[in-house]
Amino acid sequence: MTRFSADVASEATVTAERKAVWDVLVDPVLLPKLTPLLSRIEDDGSLWRWHMVRLAVMGVGIKPVFTERMTFDEGVRIDFTHEPPAGVTEWAGAEGHYTLSDTPGGTHLEIGLRLDVDLPLSRLAAPVVERTMRSTMAVTGDRFSANLLKHLKAKQR
Repeated sequence: MTRFSADVASEATVTAERKAVWDVLVDPVLLPKLTPLLSRIEDDGSLWRWHMVRLAVMGVGIKPVFTERMTFDEGVRIDFTHEPPAGVTEWAGAEGHYTLSDTPGGTHLEIGLRLDVDLPLSRLAAPVVERTMRSTMAVTGDRFSANLLKHLKAKQR
């Protein structure tokens, strides 16, 4: 197995109150409805198990499932770090954060995310695999953003 990684960072200001944005980001039932490629989240308090849909990367089919330790700073910040259960090997994981702050007439949201996945591919495939990962993450983020705005009945400023 070879580990491949991709990072994405984005920020936006939306015309919704911070509490409304926060309530979406901490809802493990609603998030999969708004996030393409995410089928469900199992919530076990501060541990969330993320189930993705089946993806194909260079002819290799994967259906990532990974456990994240979620740390919530009420209304301000969410940090997540990969923490698989003892004795369990997970082939994917994420590290990152969401940060929310008030702005006049809305909320400023920053997202930083690093996704790691182990695949049975040569390290020589890294440029193609990681470029594909970044573009997939960007499209997913754009679609999540559009779904979030629609759900909140808000606009991006």
